[in-house]
Amino acid sequence: MDYFARIDNVVASILKAAVTVLGLFISFAMVGGIIFRALLGVQVFGLEELVLMAAMWLYMLGAALASRERSHLSADFFQAFTDNEVLHDIMRLIATTLSVVMAVFFVTWSYSLFSWGVEKGQVTPVFSIPQYIAQGSLLVASILLLLYALRDLIHDVRKLSRKAATQ
Repeated sequence: MDYFARIDNVVASILKAAVTVLGLFISFAMVGGIIFRALLGVQVFGLEELVLMAAMWLYMLGAALASRERSHLSADFFQAFTDNEVLHDIMRLIATTLSVVMAVFFVTWSYSLFSWGVEKGQVTPVFSIPQYIAQGSLLVASILLLLYALRDLIHDVRKLSRKAATQ
């Protein structure tokens, strides 16, 4: 298990670095675009497509990080109705199972979109960047979401099994 933890830490470090770099790029590109356009009267062609590509990757990698840390949005309203920890664990297991199922669909759909983008060969108008680069962010994020959902499912099953064994 230590091997998986090390891989996870390396992936997390890469994701955090990428999110930081992309966030900085988007911020400076937007400010630069405003300065060039408003103050200098110069149009910066292609900046929007670079920002859009970066924003797609930023959002998707951020979602993967949130999934890794289990800090993504969740509706844990069930805890307000009961204090039964076993019931909470069962509901968490059900929610995680549904997340795994949905993640499988997301991987399938994003792969279809990505392969369609490669097949069609669409490019951006200014820099001729292949559209599948932006579409690839959906595929990478959905694969990471699936892996983290599977990790959470294993964790939830183990937690519930341990509680069942002690009762």
